[in-house]
Amino acid sequence: MTDQNDLLIIHGGTPLHGTLRVNSAKNSALYLMLAALLTDDPVVLEDVPRLSDVLVMEEILRHVGVETRWEDRDVHLHARTVTTCHAPYRLVSKMRASFVAMGALLARCGEARISMPGGCAFGPRPVDRHIRAFRDLGVAVEEADGDFMARRFGPLAGHVSFEEPTVGGTQNVLLAAALSPNEVVIENAAQEPEVPDLARMLTAMGAQVEGAGTSVVRIRGADRLHGVRFRPIPDRIEAGTYLLAAAASRGRIELENVLPEHLETTLEALERTGVRVERRPRAVAIDAGGTLKPTDVVARPYPGLPTDLQAPFGAYLATIAGRSTVRDDVYPDRFTHIEALVRAGARMRLDDRVLKIDGGPLTGTSLHAADIRAGGALIVAALAARGRSEISGVAFIDRGYEDVAARLAALGAAVERSAGTTPELMVTGTYGALPVIRN
Repeated sequence: MTDQNDLLIIHGGTPLHGTLRVNSAKNSALYLMLAALLTDDPVVLEDVPRLSDVLVMEEILRHVGVETRWEDRDVHLHARTVTTCHAPYRLVSKMRASFVAMGALLARCGEARISMPGGCAFGPRPVDRHIRAFRDLGVAVEEADGDFMARRFGPLAGHVSFEEPTVGGTQNVLLAAALSPNEVVIENAAQEPEVPDLARMLTAMGAQVEGAGTSVVRIRGADRLHGVRFRPIPDRIEAGTYLLAAAASRGRIELENVLPEHLETTLEALERTGVRVERRPRAVAIDAGGTLKPTDVVARPYPGLPTDLQAPFGAYLATIAGRSTVRDDVYPDRFTHIEALVRAGARMRLDDRVLKIDGGPLTGTSLHAADIRAGGALIVAALAARGRSEISGVAFIDRGYEDVAARLAALGAAVERSAGTTPELMVTGTYGALPVIRN
């Protein structure tokens, strides 16, 4: 369990070097765990990282009656019976991905009651697209006292067309339709790799899914699905964060258990800055020891640069002399890391939702992570900064990066994790009196 006052202490300035094996994708494992609700057979997910978000999802599954146990890094799930269709606020408030339990419970129980989800607060990520999609399929959905109550009146069938692609919404519909023998078509579906990963698992369980990874997905479920042993895809966000950390420290590393095609836009952006990139089968190697130059990046839906790497990429660009810009077309207000980076000496300002960066040296200081990927950004900056940095808000970091201090130390970083008191200067408001301009 994370101590809320834990600190990551990093002495920056040492280039990362060596080889690291990337973990399985948390953002896939969470939805694959929910798929275990669709069968009364045992399900085994292999090589799952023990992140706090994964443990929260396990707690939600146990709450509704699923038997769970761990064998090393494999999680065994058995939804022999489902004892309740209600996921209460005390659980779902911890993580937004928990709202996708609605689809799995709808499929298994015919009804679901889910509280409004919580998680990182960097701008609105509404669930209204999920609700409209369910209603388009004939599901009755009502809201009362902060809970959404959903009920289906038979097998699901029909078309769903999302106004904008949504990974969680696409996953929610896939799970909801997996026990309906009729065809459900999802238009403008999310194309992120986590979607076809779920589709592969559902197919292995006995459903028919076509088009996953494209904008149109068709699913025809089955009256009964069977158990499966399944391994999630590698974590492209963890991989990208370590690549950016190595680049910021001017290091040279190789990552194993990586699918380079899932990171292509990120690798191309690194190459534009002068980083040498070598793509290998299930591996990527980079060398950032040469002359680096600024560039402009935009976070977009897949296959664009992931929004989850927007903050770490901005931290990396803050170390490169010259003007770079960062924009996030997925979550335009996802810039909770700016105040901390400015404390470390970054020269950046937010101008009409575009982050303008004039890169240069960074200096170690006390920093606070306000969400998961902001934590990744602060780690990237601290590894490049001169001197000592203390990063609080480690509970957020633990949601997305397993055993990060030990993994960085294995790459030569001077880093340790320690219990500490919360620094006084952490968050002073929306950018406080810092030199950030927002028009």
